[in-house]
Amino acid sequence: MARLENVRLAMISNQQCDPIIITVQAFVQDNSMVPLSMTHQSLYVTRERQVVIAAVILGGVYVLIIFEIVHRTLAAMLGSLAALAALAMIGDRPSLSTVVEWIDYETLALLFGMMILVAIFSETGFFDYCAVKAYQLSRGKVWPMIIILCLIAAILSAFLDNVTTMMLFTPVTIRLCEVLNLDPRHVLIAEVIFTNIGGAATAVGDPPNVIIVSNQDLRKSGIDFASFTGYMFLGICLVLLTSFPFLRLLYWNKKLYNKESSEIVELRHEIRVWRQTAQRISPASREETAVKCLLMQKVLNLESVLRKQLKTFQRQISQEDKNWENNIQELHKKNRITDRVLLVKCISVLGVVIFMFFLNSFVPSIHLELGWIAIFGALWLLVLADIQDFEIILHRVEWATLLFFAALFVLMEALAQLQLIDYIGVQTALLIKAVPEEQRLAMAIILVMWVSALASSLIDNIPFTATMIPVLINLSQDADVNLPIKPLIFALAMGACLGGNGTLIGASANVVCAGIAEQHGYGFSFMEFFRLGFPMMLMTCTIGMCYLLATIIGLGWTL
Repeated sequence: MARLENVRLAMISNQQCDPIIITVQAFVQDNSMVPLSMTHQSLYVTRERQVVIAAVILGGVYVLIIFEIVHRTLAAMLGSLAALAALAMIGDRPSLSTVVEWIDYETLALLFGMMILVAIFSETGFFDYCAVKAYQLSRGKVWPMIIILCLIAAILSAFLDNVTTMMLFTPVTIRLCEVLNLDPRHVLIAEVIFTNIGGAATAVGDPPNVIIVSNQDLRKSGIDFASFTGYMFLGICLVLLTSFPFLRLLYWNKKLYNKESSEIVELRHEIRVWRQTAQRISPASREETAVKCLLMQKVLNLESVLRKQLKTFQRQISQEDKNWENNIQELHKKNRITDRVLLVKCISVLGVVIFMFFLNSFVPSIHLELGWIAIFGALWLLVLADIQDFEIILHRVEWATLLFFAALFVLMEALAQLQLIDYIGVQTALLIKAVPEEQRLAMAIILVMWVSALASSLIDNIPFTATMIPVLINLSQDADVNLPIKPLIFALAMGACLGGNGTLIGASANVVCAGIAEQHGYGFSFMEFFRLGFPMMLMTCTIGMCYLLATIIGLGWTL
């Protein structure tokens, strides 16, 4: 059998696009000439149309999430499928292996490992104990407790990944709110907002900052760990000082207390948890069917008790618990550490994991990523804890959240292939060039800051930051523009980190917090987060912009 040599045809359209390479490989029985006829139908779509298609797909995903037409995980999956179909229509059909490579497995491994660690940690009773201690520290008052929790979350997220911080804080907050008869949703939203603010303070607190500091071209420009952290830390401290009173203003008319007694709230939550547990059981055997029937019967009995309590209930909402000292004694009896040996093992493993997180930031030569550190820590703790029923731990893993992130990574990469993110960066550069030279630096800071903030509230800030860095580097190297690179990069970092508070899917910590809260029966919607997060994003970005303009333009800091 003879082989016909590969035939390569390069066709260039009149829109000056990249060459289209067509490879033909044929096998013939002899060496005779074989006639070949080929037709070509161009599926090329202009860049502007690709951007429109990408914007329509992104808008459709947001409609599904905002109006809760489907679950946010299913919305992200449908959006990624639509984006892949759009790529196929324009002639850029990625293979399955290519699509799988778009998923950031390090982030998924980090989430999975920390979920396992937190699931085992919760078995010790430590979170209930912390809730009682926080209640005691705040002396039964709500706002001092909220401020303490938000401040601790902001400080921790400056040195830890903000996703890790919310994984540790969400169970504590939920239990504490149950003790105080508060609605946990409002407190959790406040915490995750301050977690994103605190994460912007250092080079290791938020993924966009890590991307900036690890860029080799930016390191040559003088943007290293120390200089970046020093400048950002001062600005974020100013943002934090102004954020607390603004948060109090946003919560002015919010009813933080539940409208019903703690007994009724606890009973409603218990009914919800038992019903969810029963629904997760697939009756594959006779025993599982019997267990499911027993759980549903328990739900019916609890609903009957709830109806009786509602008939005799009279609303008596206490804005401040007068007998908080007596409650502390009762709570100490009910909520104590149940397994001290397991607690020591959990604290030891978690301490080593956090230490390795820091070591990875300062000593990158160890070649151990955050995801691997979290996985190793989870496996180590599973061995030490001697978990017999592994399925119980796996049930506490937020599989819907992991699947949401996987679909989101595919969606964002497909939108990048459709030129959406590049289009945003190019248009920003054109606007900066159109400004007079004497006002160009100030206008560049404002534009980069707000474009980054608004874009990061709508799309994932990780691919946006990675795309904007080369755009800003090329802009600074343009002789016609004549702009320094450092102010532009700091504006990018400030906008990308603080912009994550704009919407529920603007930052990874938001999605993780919402997933854990939903598992505990206190999920909050897109609009509930948006009503509080978007005003906070506008205020914090305004303060950050003023800080940049005052230090760079006003004081003339060369950074």
